[in-house]
Amino acid sequence: MMDRITFNRWFYRLVLIAVAVLVLFVRMLPLDLGAGRLPGPDLLLVLVMAWVLRRPDYAPVFLIAALFFLADMLLLNTPGVRTMMIVIGTEFLRRRESSLREQSFLMEFGMVAGTLVLMFVGQRLLMGLFLVEQVSLGRETLFLMSTVASYPFAVLATVYVFGIRKLQPGGDEISGQLA
Repeated sequence: MMDRITFNRWFYRLVLIAVAVLVLFVRMLPLDLGAGRLPGPDLLLVLVMAWVLRRPDYAPVFLIAALFFLADMLLLNTPGVRTMMIVIGTEFLRRRESSLREQSFLMEFGMVAGTLVLMFVGQRLLMGLFLVEQVSLGRETLFLMSTVASYPFAVLATVYVFGIRKLQPGGDEISGQLA
């Protein structure tokens, strides 16, 4: 018999895998919405960041690394570079989860936006250092801006669709309520 905490952890990890498969499936569909359209956000990345800041135990680092490495392979990105930046960024946020727990959403949003910008700059610098062909800076900046702008919607989905809320100080891990 499995206790409720372990069940919740594994259940939400499986939900994260299912969401990742769905997002990757939709991104791989051969939809051509016209040339010159604006790049869409990285929904999987902002959902994972929202999960890491709400309940870090629901999105362990090995799962994040595996999902994003698979995404790199399926979407024909440079293997490992983006995954490495995402792992570094999510681990940075994971270490600050307890201090952001009591802060306002605006503070959390600023921390996530700053982390996304640093991940973007780090990826551009690393790929430039090894002379890897990159997407144009303007298009990549639009992608970054749309990803940052989609974070509040990912938080809304995380809280109201998936039911993942922050643990409050003195809260019970099973119910999320005050003990």
